Amino acid sequence: MTAPGQPAVSFDPVARPYRWMEYLTFGPTLQSCRTHFLPQLASRRRALVLGDGDGRFLARLLAANPDIQADAVDTSAAMLRLLSRRAHAAAPDAGARLRTHQTSALNFSNVPPAGPYDLIVTHFFLDCVTQPEVDALAQRLARSICGPDTLWLISDFRIAEGPMHWPSRAIVRALYLAFRILTGLRTRKLPNHAAALTAAGFTLIAHHRSLAGLLTSELWESGSPADASRSPQL
Repeated sequence: MTAPGQPAVSFDPVARPYRWMEYLTFGPTLQSCRTHFLPQLASRRRALVLGDGDGRFLARLLAANPDIQADAVDTSAAMLRLLSRRAHAAAPDAGARLRTHQTSALNFSNVPPAGPYDLIVTHFFLDCVTQPEVDALAQRLARSICGPDTLWLISDFRIAEGPMHWPSRAIVRALYLAFRILTGLRTRKLPNHAAALTAAGFTLIAHHRSLAGLLTSELWESGSPADASRSPQL
């Protein structure tokens, strides 16, 4: 879970140990979730990355796609420093292709963008904001920065179905408690990001689930009606 941008929340204290905290709890699974659809992003040219934390995904994106430019938004100065350092190590020309913004992602969507963007990325970010905030964010981004084929890449936790339903609820509840203690995060439940994106005109075109359904990685596309011939990829 990365910083949502509420003023009372600070992810600076967990910036340096964040990677190891993640590996100790979930191993490499969260990073695999972030990068699952990386090959599908080769044609993207302008990315808006909200709350990427220490920048492990963004570094991979810049290295894999030498033509992409990115704006990274986070309220945590410590996270942005790590993100920039990792991006420059992965892509020597990152200085010309990456801009960082220390501000709330929720506020950034209200200002004139540097876009239009053809890629939006929110990895383990939407779980840190409330349902009304996700609804508003999706509407603002859809109106202000998206073209007809903008991709929105999402990785997040979810409440699984079947035998993993109650274990996943317990895991998510424990994560919220831990981040409330460590960062001051006040959010207590996962928002329904699918409803928010659908209402904003996005269509789910692919998804991948891992850890028995606890984690999801999804690709949504703007301005595309549902097409039965493009069913989500498992």
